[in-house]
Parts: sequence; C-alpha cells; structure tokens
Amino acid sequence: MQVAEETMVSWDGAELFYRAWIPLEAKEKALLLFHRGHEHSGRWSEVVEMLGFRDVAVFAWDARGHGRSPGERGSAENFGTMVKDVDAFVRHIADRHGFALENIIVLAHSVGAVSVAAWVHDYAPPIRAMILATPAFRVRLYVPLAIPSLRLKQQLLGPSFVKSYVKAKMLTHDPVQAALYDADPLIFRQIAVNVLIDLHDAGTRLLADAGAIR
Repeated sequence: MQVAEETMVSWDGAELFYRAWIPLEAKEKALLLFHRGHEHSGRWSEVVEMLGFRDVAVFAWDARGHGRSPGERGSAENFGTMVKDVDAFVRHIADRHGFALENIIVLAHSVGAVSVAAWVHDYAPPIRAMILATPAFRVRLYVPLAIPSLRLKQQLLGPSFVKSYVKAKMLTHDPVQAALYDADPLIFRQIAVNVLIDLHDAGTRLLADAGAIR
C-alpha cells in the first residue's frame, strides 16, 4: 500500500491536509474518512491497516481548524463552510485521483458525520453509500438551557469557545488507546460557540428531513 500526505485547495482557497492509502490494485473504488471533532486524519491510520483493503483506496482529511489544516482550532466561519469543505474534498479526490462519485463511499464520525450528512442531504451527490458512526445530531450539554445561553453569549460577546468535557476514558475502555489519545499533540479540546450552535441546528434540520436522503 502506498501511503501519501497531500493537500488540496478548498472552495475559498484554504489549503487542507489529507492522507491517502492506495493499494497497488486499487483502480475504481474509494473510501473517504471524516474524523470526529477535535481529532485529525492520523487517528484513522490503525483503522485503515486493520481493514486491509487490497482494491479500495482510502482517503482521510484534517478538517479546517483541525490537525495539520489551517484555521483556529475547533473553529470555522459557520457550519456551511464545513459542508462546502466536504464537497470540495470529495470532488478533489474524484478529480485528482480518478474515482467516479458512484464508486465512492463516505464514512464519517461524530461531528464529521453531521457535516457529511448535511452535504449528502443538501447536494445530493451520486455516491455509492454513506456510513455515519455515532453522528452528533444531538450533543449532550449538561448545563441546563445550554443552547439558548450560548446563543445569547454569541450575540453579546461575539466569537468564543467551549472546552470539551470528553475524556479519553469516555471514548475507549482500552488503556493503551486512551494513553495514545491523551498524548496526541494534534488533538485539542475546544470548539467554537458558533460551530456548536450551528451543529445543533443542523442536527435538528437533518433529523426532521432525514427521509429526503436516499
């Protein structure tokens, strides 16, 4: 398998980082991986190795504001920016590496799953399949009236961030994996308030109109 690190230019000129795992036999089929919030494409490496595909190319990006891609950590102008990035990434892979959209499967995790689901809902791309792993359509915020409070904070104070309560032990029971998560310098713990609010609103919209996705 050929492993490569590359970049792509997104719709607004931002240069986003991605990784490619391309078996020598791969010619037609591709799997695109989208990481959860706070993380990056390198976190998929062990998964790709365990899958052991011989005829499927695998690609994973660092979303804007994550990993080795530019932007303030955990931030974006709005949720629409994130969805446009998904569209730009998929079409870059199709054009740059020669895959028809009909032979592409997207697999997305958590926050990434919401942006991918919104892309499929809004853009109706003719991809082969979409797999959503624990999509964050509803983010559990333990503070009462958290969303209304965050909306007010955004209006009064402008851009701000919320620190994630998620700990490694909440993601895995494997102590080795938990230690790797805690030691990863590219994982951060914050998310922009506007992104969190947009994520909530997008999840509400997608759940209400999920039947439009075929």
